[in-house]
Amino acid sequence: MLLLPMKTVIEPIKIKSIEPIPITTVGQRKKLIKEAFYNTFYLKSENVTIDLLTDSGTTAMSASQWGRIMEGDEAYAGSKSYYKFENAVKGFTNYKFIIPTHQGRAAERILFTIIGGKGKAIPSNTHFDTTRSNVEYSGAKAMDFPTKIGIMPEVVDDFKGNMDIEALEAFIKKTGKENIPLCMLTVTNNSGGGQPVSMKNIRDTKSLLKKYGIPLYLDCCRFAENAYFIKLREKGYEKKSVKEIAVEMFSYADGCLMSAKKDGLSNTGGFIGTNDEKISNKAKELLIITEGFTTYGGLARRDLEALAVGFEEVFDENYLRYRVEQVKYLGDKLIEAGVPILVPTGGHAVYLDAKRFAPHILPEYFPGQSITCEIYVTGGIRVVEIGSVMFGRKDKNGKHIAPPMELVRCAIPRRVYTESHINYTAEAIIEVFKSRNKLRGMKIVWEVPFLRHFTAKFDYI
Repeated sequence: MLLLPMKTVIEPIKIKSIEPIPITTVGQRKKLIKEAFYNTFYLKSENVTIDLLTDSGTTAMSASQWGRIMEGDEAYAGSKSYYKFENAVKGFTNYKFIIPTHQGRAAERILFTIIGGKGKAIPSNTHFDTTRSNVEYSGAKAMDFPTKIGIMPEVVDDFKGNMDIEALEAFIKKTGKENIPLCMLTVTNNSGGGQPVSMKNIRDTKSLLKKYGIPLYLDCCRFAENAYFIKLREKGYEKKSVKEIAVEMFSYADGCLMSAKKDGLSNTGGFIGTNDEKISNKAKELLIITEGFTTYGGLARRDLEALAVGFEEVFDENYLRYRVEQVKYLGDKLIEAGVPILVPTGGHAVYLDAKRFAPHILPEYFPGQSITCEIYVTGGIRVVEIGSVMFGRKDKNGKHIAPPMELVRCAIPRRVYTESHINYTAEAIIEVFKSRNKLRGMKIVWEVPFLRHFTAKFDYI
């Protein structure tokens, strides 16, 4: 922690390289968002002033990482860079087998191709978008069991990302343990607002699954942020290091999936970690067919070097304090202005509560998407809807089935934006909120069956 006699949390970094950001007018942005089919994924980054679309792969890498990139051993097999990466990952997971992939969804595709399939079910506290789609693409069902308080955006609680243990056990009894190849636990819970999972809940989930002989895997792309929240909020962990807490988290699981583009503090990469040799062997077979050899997994070896350093830097508690406080700073400014957000703020993003922000727009008319478009028009800020566009369904009669929450995620890239950028973002969102009654419902005019939010095209009703 910073040992300063002041309350202000300063950035524990200094700027060494800069990149200009584009400045556009409201008139230009109205034209640009229309040309992008009212979907921020279609916007060109050259037309985005503040990019809060995702915290995945958008990290500003450190001087140490850039230096290590020059040490990349680009050997096809047996690269020195892979073994540095492997040692770094084993240093906090302790898993026997570490299989690199080019990003998290590649790890998901490989794992669920192996263990998924028709008739199977994969329960979770809450699957995120690519995880859910890779489960369902295999033919299996992706099931969510958040706690009741976890889907109440207006209620403050320390660990809103927790698994509902009772609901999970009821599901196991109903479905049959033989139809559940493994259970996922997402840390932090991204779909639930970047909310952490307590160590007690991880232990309790493992204890329940052990009774039924079901393995536990972590979706661990933000594991360090989750560990930091445990240090701050869970009794008995105050004096433990974040790395010690992370090691304990992984000790209760049988394996993990990671998009290392988050808490790997790098721009690409991911991995599967497991203690199951059979799963490891099958995963390596699929990896070679579709990604690359087992010691690079679709990555340039220099990227493995950057990840090895990132997995050291992410445990810096000065960094983690700054990271969490920067997100909280944006959330606090919005709360002060009356903007409804999911509370408390999580580790990587502020989530606007679209139901309370635009109550006049029904879920089937995508209030979050309307807010997202208006935030871009107002300030040139790119954010993303996490609600009925991303997770909505239709029943057999074509009626809209809304997810529990309608959110707009403002994901803050790691080590990228300064306080003035955050202040500007808050001002733009507040302006949209002041004029919220002018927001209009939207419709989808084109979509694909899986992960439609990436490429769907919209228009106003």
